[in-house]
Amino acid sequence: MAKDVLCEVNNCVYWSNGNKCNADAIYVVSHKGKQASTSKETDCKTFVPES
Repeated sequence: MAKDVLCEVNNCVYWSNGNKCNADAIYVVSHKGKQASTSKETDCKTFVPES
C-alpha cells in the first residue's frame, strides 16, 4: 500500500499542504473497462471540489 498519496488538484476537499491527499480511501477508474494502459486512461473518482 502507498505510504503517501500525492495530488496536485488543490481545489479538492482532500488536498493538503505538500500536495498530500487526506482521503481515507482512493477510488480510481479506467475509461477502458477493467484495464488501463496509461494514466491518461484513468480518473480519480475520489475528487470532491471545495465549496
